[in-house]
Amino acid sequence: MGGETKLSGPDLAAGIAESEVPPEAPLLGQANGESVLLVRNGDEIFAVGATCTHYSGPLAEGRVVDGTIRCPLHHACFDLRTGAVMRAPAFNPLPCYDVERAGGRIRVGARRGDPISLRRESSLRTIAIVGAGAAGESAAETLRREGYDGEILLFGAEESPPVDRPNLSKDYLAGTAPEEWMPLRPPSFFGEQKIALALGARVTAIDPGAKRLSLQDGREVAWDALLLATGAAAIRPPLPGADLPHVHTLRTLADSRAIIAGASRAKRAVVLGASFIAMEVAASLRARDLTVEVVAPDQIPFARSLGPELGGLLRAVHEEHGVRFHLGQTAARIEANAVVLESGERLSADLVVLGVGVRPAIELAEAAGLTIDRGVVVDDRLRTSAAAVFAAGDIARFPYAPTGESVRIEHWVVAQRMGKVAAMNILGRDLPFSSPPFFWSTQFDVTINYVGHAESWNKIDIQGDLAKRDATLAYRRGGQTLAVVTLGRDQTNLDAEVAFERNDQAALGAFGRTR
Repeated sequence: MGGETKLSGPDLAAGIAESEVPPEAPLLGQANGESVLLVRNGDEIFAVGATCTHYSGPLAEGRVVDGTIRCPLHHACFDLRTGAVMRAPAFNPLPCYDVERAGGRIRVGARRGDPISLRRESSLRTIAIVGAGAAGESAAETLRREGYDGEILLFGAEESPPVDRPNLSKDYLAGTAPEEWMPLRPPSFFGEQKIALALGARVTAIDPGAKRLSLQDGREVAWDALLLATGAAAIRPPLPGADLPHVHTLRTLADSRAIIAGASRAKRAVVLGASFIAMEVAASLRARDLTVEVVAPDQIPFARSLGPELGGLLRAVHEEHGVRFHLGQTAARIEANAVVLESGERLSADLVVLGVGVRPAIELAEAAGLTIDRGVVVDDRLRTSAAAVFAAGDIARFPYAPTGESVRIEHWVVAQRMGKVAAMNILGRDLPFSSPPFFWSTQFDVTINYVGHAESWNKIDIQGDLAKRDATLAYRRGGQTLAVVTLGRDQTNLDAEVAFERNDQAALGAFGRTR
């Protein structure tokens, strides 16, 4: 997940001239053996750790915005005054340091303690969270950070504790990330935080009127507030042979382990589908030296989500690394050692991965009578149609302020941020969920950063050179910029996120255009 930032820059413990601190960008230095940033924000100067607590991103290359500093890699956001995490995907706060200003000089002093949450009185004795993925885990942590001292029940249907799900198809599957990186928190964390995490605990029913839930093992649990964060399930199409033992989907840690075990015995893999998960799996299996073939009905991968230009580039990148495509085709059946296409062509395969999408796990909500529309319908506070019941993550269909549309978004960072807002609203904070959607995908040596949300568009402006992996793409409809995608331009993507936060269409209009 990256290494620590190497010590460089001036010795801030010895002190520097105040004039050396730039007005708009962090100054990287060191103090007492640690990498430290000095950041000027208005008339104040803050000293914080230089390394993002998510994947060790270099915050010196990030952006300072309205009293926060943002990581260029995956857009984690921290408060400069306290170091507190303002936005996922980071969990832990940044270290903060005392700053002494005297005689026109700045000196960084001792490291301060982490921000302390004050105990908050609440009438809620028990908050239940169904689903221990990105949204559910984030909500549980937020409740404790906000000072809630009542009972938190976190039910996870999977046997493994909350894990870094994006890595299941990326570094972990490729063999470049060890398994100890995968848990979001060490085993002791949930006990220390008094979060009752139940694994392999499948909730079979919820009763919003009685405020009770039922578990598969027969237990019934009472709650005062409930968050549904059941996520999504991988689709296994009704294809002959799809249930054979060498055929896999990828959603859980167990799934990724099974694919890795299969890859250790396999030589030829076929990936069905050209979704982000499917293409990341293809790249990861090539990293393990398997022959990989991708079968998909699309003529160009990602054409519907990213457009033909970027989709064409990603196909070329995969082909450069040896992936073979069978596009405009579908599978007719899967056999013990082959995938047979509708055209009759047989592709040898001793490992098959189905990457044809996911469906939201809305069965509990539907059975409980909650309002459903291709997801669990929530308002901008993430409240469902039932009192004291909230929903977040992949299942939640929420009002998207920039377009006025009702959307459901399957992004890891979005789910984490929704979990935080839902938790704060359970505690009565009354906050809208308004964070611009963000996700990233890494395929071989290409990383895509995507901010905003564009289900359809009528124009894509491209600035830069896609072939050189240095470009900005802006997706527009009716004169409105809906999304900005960048390759090799992390700071540009951060700037776009800020423009989306401010709903600054004038600023967004400049992205993707040759200046």
